[in-house]
Amino acid sequence: MADAETTSATEEPLFLNPLQDGFMENPWPHLAEMREREPVHPILIGGWALFRYDDVFSVLRDPALSVEDRNADFGDLSRGDLLEEMGELDNASILNLDPPDHTRLRHLVSKAFTPRVIEALRPRVEELVDSALDAIDAAGRADIVSGLAFPLPFDVISEMLGMPDGDKDQIRDWSGAIVKTLDPILAPEEIREAMAANRSMADHIDHVIEWKRENPGDDLLTALIDAEDDGDRLSEKELRDQVSVLFIAGHETTVNLIGTGLLEMLRHPGQAEELRADPGLDAGAVEELLRYVAPVQFSRRITVTDLEIGSHTIPARSFIQTWLAAANRDPEKFGDTANELDIRRPDAAQHLSFGSGIHYCLGASLAKLEGQVAIGRFLRRFPHARLVGDPIWNGRMNLRGLDQLVVDVS
Repeated sequence: MADAETTSATEEPLFLNPLQDGFMENPWPHLAEMREREPVHPILIGGWALFRYDDVFSVLRDPALSVEDRNADFGDLSRGDLLEEMGELDNASILNLDPPDHTRLRHLVSKAFTPRVIEALRPRVEELVDSALDAIDAAGRADIVSGLAFPLPFDVISEMLGMPDGDKDQIRDWSGAIVKTLDPILAPEEIREAMAANRSMADHIDHVIEWKRENPGDDLLTALIDAEDDGDRLSEKELRDQVSVLFIAGHETTVNLIGTGLLEMLRHPGQAEELRADPGLDAGAVEELLRYVAPVQFSRRITVTDLEIGSHTIPARSFIQTWLAAANRDPEKFGDTANELDIRRPDAAQHLSFGSGIHYCLGASLAKLEGQVAIGRFLRRFPHARLVGDPIWNGRMNLRGLDQLVVDVS
């Protein structure tokens, strides 16, 4: 016991530092150290971070916690200059609302994401994947991100919404700049880029909504325009913000799942071979990849009253970062093999990559379907696929993923 106390006393102070060298490529050692030594951690820039599965799960499911920024105390970061202007990025989507507004809006949107509706999309998803794989096959070498991981979920959510054709590259740039604001640390130029992208995306969606009013169809956007629940309709801002979050969230996270998922499968040839041999493993493999790569690294909550976690009291009006990526590899939950990829893992579906509680990801079933079809079909179509060079990461702390993954399939 004395040795343990001596070791503890002489250890260097530990701080969460997602800017340290190598974190983007491999965050797991730092997150493991945080989970073991500082599982309830006061963040230097304000707020708290949680890393253990049980703590993260408990906070995500706590109905007393908020997601609305108005309930938070930003401290020294609260006002002034550029951060004051960021108020224009405030979004009235279901991601950023508490009940009862969250309940009302989720009810209006969720009808388009039932398991039955999503499963009916499988033939179209398979068609899009096969078309992308045909192009990759013809080229012999391709960037999997631009050739498959991005266009698949982008096209699917665009068709679900009934969006007219647009400039994919431009929209991808806007979307990437906007989701960068989910990171806890932003450079001033990133804030300016996000605000400009947000204005451009809002203008684009306003024009799409105006076009859709004149060209209604059997699609989600028309349904949202016409939506009425007990006489309550979406306001113009609510409508724009729901469309924006569905459009952006409908492809951004799935890009990361497919891109990083394929990267890990190619890094684990034994696992890839098992999946090629048995399509019945597709669903479980995607659950395990969601656990293993965590396309969303952390989620946020805000305390409304003081919150006791272990021996710590987190004050009211505090931000909490729940590190899903750390929780997903907690050996207390997933055993001694938590850091290993195992597509036969029996409890893989208990990962927290889609959150939990009332804010559980609305598009989880769609993301899983797209991941199953894209990853399974790619590996079976190209049994000799190999990585070319190093992957290029997107530089985001939260929506960690790839900008480029070149693969030779010849």
